[in-house]
Amino acid sequence: MDKKTMEILYLDCSMGAAGDMLAAALLDLLPNQEEFLQEINGLGIPGIRVQSEKSIKCGITGIHFSVLVKGEEEDCEGHIHQSTHWHTHQHTHQHIHQHSHHHSTLHQIEHLVCDHLKLPDKVKKDIMAVYEMLAQAESRAHNVPVTDIHFHEVGTMDAVADITTVCLLMHRLAPDRVVVSPIHVGSGQVRCAHGILPVPAPATADLLQGVPVYGGEIQGELCTPTGAALLKYFASSFQSLPLMSVEAIGYGMGKKDFPAANCVRALWGKAEASGGLEDKVVELSCNLDDMTAEEIGFAMERLLEGGALEVYTLPIGMKKSRPGILLSVLCQDEKKDTIMKLLFRHTTTIGIREKEVSRYILKRNIEEWETPYGSVRRKISTGYGVSKTKYEYEDLAAIARERNLSLREAAALLEDNSSVGFHTSCTDWMKK
Repeated sequence: MDKKTMEILYLDCSMGAAGDMLAAALLDLLPNQEEFLQEINGLGIPGIRVQSEKSIKCGITGIHFSVLVKGEEEDCEGHIHQSTHWHTHQHTHQHIHQHSHHHSTLHQIEHLVCDHLKLPDKVKKDIMAVYEMLAQAESRAHNVPVTDIHFHEVGTMDAVADITTVCLLMHRLAPDRVVVSPIHVGSGQVRCAHGILPVPAPATADLLQGVPVYGGEIQGELCTPTGAALLKYFASSFQSLPLMSVEAIGYGMGKKDFPAANCVRALWGKAEASGGLEDKVVELSCNLDDMTAEEIGFAMERLLEGGALEVYTLPIGMKKSRPGILLSVLCQDEKKDTIMKLLFRHTTTIGIREKEVSRYILKRNIEEWETPYGSVRRKISTGYGVSKTKYEYEDLAAIARERNLSLREAAALLEDNSSVGFHTSCTDWMKK
């Protein structure tokens, strides 16, 4: 691959995601699908055979990925497998006796995957990491130790095949970055072995903590625990479609029909390797017309002390022709509650607006230079085809004060002595 480009896999989960749908979407990107299916069938998963078939949803043609267990496709509820179900330790003997082909415990699944399947070590590691996430989610959702978790649907051989297929396809495609859209989880309730549960099911909700999700009018469980775990594990970020040149599109279809096309869409493409960074931040803002300049200045200082990335003001016109100030604060999501409390405490506002914004930022590296005038730090920012250098203000100002120079004269003095060189460097990843 050209070093100036990166390969991006974008997963559109506007109709949720399940293991079989993800497997189908990724498989649809491959030119040699039959060869890959033969490879999965040759792994040695007990009693399993996988296949794909053409499927059309709302006029869109894709593929449906199915797993046959002893010649029959496992039952599913709607377009996805039912939620993960669990048994505590006292049910273990009966569970294994009734479902002898199930590798229901985490240890049994590990034994199958790591000791019997002919897979690259990286793929085995990925499979077990996904199952560990599922076990931890079930443990937290049902308040039982991980060692007492016994999977039902997610532990059956068809789910092993789904997860193995997705992990192997990810290994085969090897994207530089995996971007996942906000996930549609569905709405209503889902029936499982324990009764009727809300959507998303407890384990799914646990797995999707910190992930942008939404519901809607479509009734049913659109995102399963297996789908949630796979997405959470492989995603580099969760956001809308990034800037990229699309080269291939795959559609992984579910079984059930909805007013919307029931599929996961995989877009494969390339983007310029910027060398920079991207992230999401929260913008909080409010309008002020009854604070003095000193009060606003003090509030800005406290907001920066509280962890704000940026604080700035703009003059605005308000109701009744009053001049006012728009106070805006950028912060990381985890700092949002702290910043809101500071805004209410140190300003007169009675309402705060919030929106999520994307940032494109340069990588920052701090170099320290021992000069005849003392220690001086220099920030080097790179990415997106540019490189910028700037002396740290306080270090430059100290030289200017001591020698009665302007800041420009102090900078020129340092440049004249740049042959000394910056000999100590450290990486500074603080996002400012």
